[in-house]
Amino acid sequence: MPVAARVSPKEFFTQEEWAPLAMRSAWAGPLMIAHCWAVIAGCMIVGVIWPVTIPLAIMLIGARQLGLAILMHDAAHGAIHPDQKTNDFLGEWLCGAPVGARLSSYRDYHLGHHKFAQQAEDPDLGLSAPFPITRSSLWRKVVRDLTGQTFFKQRSAVLRAQLKARPKGAPVLPIFLAEVRRQRRFYGWQLAILAACSLAGAWWAYFVLWLVPMASWYPLITRIRNIAEHALVAKNEPDPLRHARTTHAGLIERALLAPYYVNYHGEHHLFMHVPCYRLPKINRMLRARGVTGRMETAPGYLAVLRRAAPVDMAGA
Repeated sequence: MPVAARVSPKEFFTQEEWAPLAMRSAWAGPLMIAHCWAVIAGCMIVGVIWPVTIPLAIMLIGARQLGLAILMHDAAHGAIHPDQKTNDFLGEWLCGAPVGARLSSYRDYHLGHHKFAQQAEDPDLGLSAPFPITRSSLWRKVVRDLTGQTFFKQRSAVLRAQLKARPKGAPVLPIFLAEVRRQRRFYGWQLAILAACSLAGAWWAYFVLWLVPMASWYPLITRIRNIAEHALVAKNEPDPLRHARTTHAGLIERALLAPYYVNYHGEHHLFMHVPCYRLPKINRMLRARGVTGRMETAPGYLAVLRRAAPVDMAGA
């Protein structure tokens, strides 16, 4: 079972250059989590006061929900805080649980992705393998994401499988209760956010400004992010510089679909334990040394989508 080739930081950096890049800050990660929640809260408040801003708020909040997942991803690499217990607490309870993710199970799965990146054993290979697809196929996926179908399918997958596998005539209630216990952290956060909105006199904000973003914009930009990171990257690619794609993201893209430096995915795969907030500096240093020209890169997310979903043969 071959593992993906890796590079050593020594190939590109001196020891003096690398030490501060690899260092994990005790305050930067927690501040990013605080920033994420502050943006969510601020957008919800503005949306309640000025309902005309709700469509924009849905996109901004959905992007920060993805931001929570990204910061949990950083915690899976031990990069949110230098103390492991603090790192795992922040990643589990303040990042993963609110959006229905579990740090412990995600870490095992995700480190397997890094170990076998773009190789046959990569557990994420199925996300990139189908591309390119037709433009109409991509639009169907977009519609499913924005209408909540993807959210419902993903959130109910385990429950539906258990109901399907239950013996004929077996009671259904224990299966539902077991699923609630399994997702108790997620449901606990939903109740807490609903309670906070209700105490603020805007109970409806939970549904419109938390649940709708989670069920629509969040799945869509998660799909776009997955496409940008690995679609059209060759299977069994031997060059570690080309296992993942770095995509240029301007201010609007960072605000609406690529928060917390997630677009620097090529650099992340090269140096997976480096905190996300140091990836832009690594990118600049690699560019100055002519390395980024050998990497898989894209000028923007729209450019990646155009490559991943060419116009249909019929011209549709």
